[in-house]
Amino acid sequence: MKAMTISKYGENAKFESKEVETPSLKSGQVLVKISASSINTVDTMIRNMGENLPFSPATPAILGMDFAGTIEKIGTDVTGFSIGDEVYGCAGGLGDLQGTLADYIAADSKLIARKAKNLTMKEAASLPLVGITAYEGLIRANVKSGQKVLVHGGTGGVGHVAIQLAKHFGADVYTTISSEKQAEIVKSYGAQSINYKSETVEDYVKKHTNGAGFDVVYDSVGGENLLKSFEATALNGQVATTVSLNELDLSTMHFKGLSLHVVFMLIPMIHNFKREQHGEILRNITKIAEAGDLKPLLDEQQFSLENVGEAYVRLESKNAIGKVVVEN
Repeated sequence: MKAMTISKYGENAKFESKEVETPSLKSGQVLVKISASSINTVDTMIRNMGENLPFSPATPAILGMDFAGTIEKIGTDVTGFSIGDEVYGCAGGLGDLQGTLADYIAADSKLIARKAKNLTMKEAASLPLVGITAYEGLIRANVKSGQKVLVHGGTGGVGHVAIQLAKHFGADVYTTISSEKQAEIVKSYGAQSINYKSETVEDYVKKHTNGAGFDVVYDSVGGENLLKSFEATALNGQVATTVSLNELDLSTMHFKGLSLHVVFMLIPMIHNFKREQHGEILRNITKIAEAGDLKPLLDEQQFSLENVGEAYVRLESKNAIGKVVVEN
């Protein structure tokens, strides 16, 4: 099969097209002909910092985690799937798991689900990592109908899904944006926009919650922005984040009695830990999408497998709005 590989890690690492062996199936796996794969920030981190990350594949490496495609073969001890099923998942590109920038992947059947019938392969491929991340964070934060939820980074990969899932769960959703174009996008999802460049946390907390704070804050920006999340959260409120690799003063969190949920969705893949939970979440996301409550946001630029390097550049430029997807 054809695969895009890198022979060494680093910011200047180049992808090369090579013919490699089509993977053989182990127990519990299915062979999927890949139609599309999406690029996530963690993919660019692995390419740039490979040797410094404990979960990076050995070189020469096939990167890529998210995919959508069609099952062509089924291994032993696999139930619930048939040849011809259109599926999606986040199942490769870490450790000894072959990545998705290739014609085929031997995927752990616990990590996949049937894709939504009303989504294209390209749309489905954009969802697994960000969808699982958004879903897990909201569920751990115990989002309920009628609550006020703030999502930081509403047009980002995780952010735009978190908005739609929070709306599906019955919450009133607000989100931070920085442009009129972003405001229009989040409005289409039913969220009220907050321009973080012109409004202070104190301003928008007073405006939208009468100063009480939001019941749940989903922070997909992280870093120093977590301090703003703590400031924006109501007493005994919930904060979920995907980016907490830093040192912060937790005084505000302490005095407000906040709960912090750190979401690192790669754990089941890295540690082979409760992988079936990812399949279950993806099945739930499929139902939500088929109910019309979840529509992926895709970046306007098109990429093929052969120019995946340009797709990485696009994501790293910070100019993409929505998910960057590569089509086979």
